[in-house]
Amino acid sequence: MSYDRYVAICDPLHYITRMSRKHCVWLITATFTFGFVDPVSIVILISKLSYCASHVINHFFCDVTPLLKLSCSSTFIVELLMYIEETLLTFNSFLLTLISYLFIISAILKIQSSEGRQKAFSTCASHLTCVITLYMTIICLYVRPTTSYSPERDKYFSLLYIVLGPVLNPLIYTLKNREFKSSFIRTRQRITFILYQY
Repeated sequence: MSYDRYVAICDPLHYITRMSRKHCVWLITATFTFGFVDPVSIVILISKLSYCASHVINHFFCDVTPLLKLSCSSTFIVELLMYIEETLLTFNSFLLTLISYLFIISAILKIQSSEGRQKAFSTCASHLTCVITLYMTIICLYVRPTTSYSPERDKYFSLLYIVLGPVLNPLIYTLKNREFKSSFIRTRQRITFILYQY
């Protein structure tokens, strides 16, 4: 998304060629491939651990840290590998997003009209809000030692990045759509009219 915003604002005349169907398929394929290949080493190491205590995971889903807390084996290697991988993955992707937004902001500041600047900022603000929410919750969950693990706190952070992002994305992006706004206002007026009749 940040690359899409970067091309749309910093190089709008080449948007169609830079964001062609072939290029988008390549970006999506690379993202999904990396997302599936990255945790393989951690999953293999976790599968070799022994679990002699309770088999009840105190979490919404089968996450890595609650599994490590259930293990009676030494989890140092898994924790170290997880910390290194997640730190590199999270900070590298965050750095790429940050760099693209620095270019975007510098391009927006060069726009002469205040209306154009406002439109460009509003286009990026929604995506930036979702990105910041996602990165902050992921950093709080995975880029820290497992000794600071708190089941209740981690459940809330997990809920934030699993539910809040996907719920906010459609709302944020559709609220800027004119057709959606007019339809929403008409629906609200109808509901208000029906409620006042009673």
